[in-house]
Amino acid sequence: MSRAVKPDLETLRAAVFEFGGYAQPDRSWAALAEATAPAIDLAVPAHRDAMHVWLNAWGCRIRKRREGEPDVFGQGIGDWWSRWHATLPSVDTWMADLTDEQLDGLAECFADLVAARVAPTRSLGPTAASKMLFALRPNTVMPWDEMIAQRLHGARDGVAYANHQRLGGQWARDLLAEAGMAEPALADLLGRPGRSLAKMIDEYCYLVFTRDGAVTTG
Repeated sequence: MSRAVKPDLETLRAAVFEFGGYAQPDRSWAALAEATAPAIDLAVPAHRDAMHVWLNAWGCRIRKRREGEPDVFGQGIGDWWSRWHATLPSVDTWMADLTDEQLDGLAECFADLVAARVAPTRSLGPTAASKMLFALRPNTVMPWDEMIAQRLHGARDGVAYANHQRLGGQWARDLLAEAGMAEPALADLLGRPGRSLAKMIDEYCYLVFTRDGAVTTG
């Protein structure tokens, strides 16, 4: 497990500018938003289908059901949603504002979502679960992949997931203090209007820990 070097404004600006060269995430996100407008509700079968498509566009490789097969993904995700949607923070909660109580709730939501059955022979898993939670609350939580999780936290369980959001929240508060402005204004300053710090810090983490595989020791 590495000790992470937190980004300052210039480091984050460079990261989000570089990540802007990847077009696929924006296209797939726009398609999900259009299919689930005005908000994602996983009680709706069409929204679950759109989430399935989006997760696969983000590399999750969850097998589509074949003709005549039961809708394992829809059933598993629908059941999870019925248990946990009321526990999720509101859609307008910023990552920097998450409380310890909300982080504890997210740890439980995440752990149960990881175990949700989404195909005949697989559960959702920790990477796809983190991406789904990001899709549901893009202002509030960061996704991760195995390299980010292991390098920053040494695990991919619910406790590690909550710690990842806690770390992101601290970085976000430091960035906002450095900038001296609210999050929407900072997104404008960084050339990413409408994008959350949860997303921009994840882009930084992807470039540092996943693409480049860097282990920082500062």
